[in-house]
Amino acid sequence: MVLLSELWFLLIAVLFIGFFFLEGYDFGVGMATRFVARGETERRVMINTIGPFWDANEVWLITAGGAMFAAFPNWYATLFSGFYIPLVVMLLLLIARGTAFEFRAKVGHVKWVETWDWAIFIPSLLVPFLWGVVFSSLVYGLPIDKNMNMHGVFTSFVNPYTVLGGITVTLLCLYHGLVYLCLRITDDLQQRARALAAKVFWLLAAALLAFVAVTFFVTDIFTIRGAWLYPIYLLAVLSLVLSQIFLAKKRDGWAFGMNAGLIALTIASLFVGLFPRVMISNIKSAYDLTVYNASSGSYSLSVMTIVAVTLLPFVLGYSIWSYYVFRKRVTKKEKLEY
Repeated sequence: MVLLSELWFLLIAVLFIGFFFLEGYDFGVGMATRFVARGETERRVMINTIGPFWDANEVWLITAGGAMFAAFPNWYATLFSGFYIPLVVMLLLLIARGTAFEFRAKVGHVKWVETWDWAIFIPSLLVPFLWGVVFSSLVYGLPIDKNMNMHGVFTSFVNPYTVLGGITVTLLCLYHGLVYLCLRITDDLQQRARALAAKVFWLLAAALLAFVAVTFFVTDIFTIRGAWLYPIYLLAVLSLVLSQIFLAKKRDGWAFGMNAGLIALTIASLFVGLFPRVMISNIKSAYDLTVYNASSGSYSLSVMTIVAVTLLPFVLGYSIWSYYVFRKRVTKKEKLEY
């Protein structure tokens, strides 16, 4: 049972890494529509780069939540009840964003299109910020009692540290989206995305360094997992620097790959720092939720493992196939559907 609970903690971490890697560039493109595009046609070009993928990318989040519910019901119950309001807000934002992708091109009226464009931009900005706040709170510690109930006030979730985490994740997604755009679009629109990415790079670098420094002083994860975290953050810095170097040299595929590594290492560091805990209690360490006291029984975990191993190749195969089919760059000359 112990090995299976650790395995499912690892799988949930991989699912969240996949979500931020794939949906992260979706969010970044959504934010960039207000900063890079000049006019409705260019916004449509940008949205068409993520049109075939955004809904499949969100499945990673749904799967992560479902895996958490089945494998760690106590973690799921404490997290989703304690963060009920921000998670519901996130859900409503994602619904509005998905609706906007489908509706914006249905009517040619300027006000109609502009309204849905804002419905893409605002959720793309706020959802990664809220996720950054949530994950930062898990590392910072929350008021969890011996019955695994969270009794938090507003400042338990929203404080300088979690706000810094939210800003960092938002900038990470924006930069990821801009690098993705350089890979998928052409001409002057691509050049504007490249120029903005060079500016966001410095903001992201400052935010990441600040977040890591503050994490060192206000949390215990370096004390517990420092031997793992130091090389992870060193590789993350290297990935960030290389991504900008490759982007400046117009080697966009390599830049995107390096940035993918940055995202994977950043999210992985949070899970590594937590393990074997899944939620930290700032009331008493004995009240921490761990992969052992928050997990399902061995039978449930065994059945889930068999199902996951059976279905995972089909899911990955479909994702790889869809990216292969829609691999071409999007230009203004093509028929734009979104």
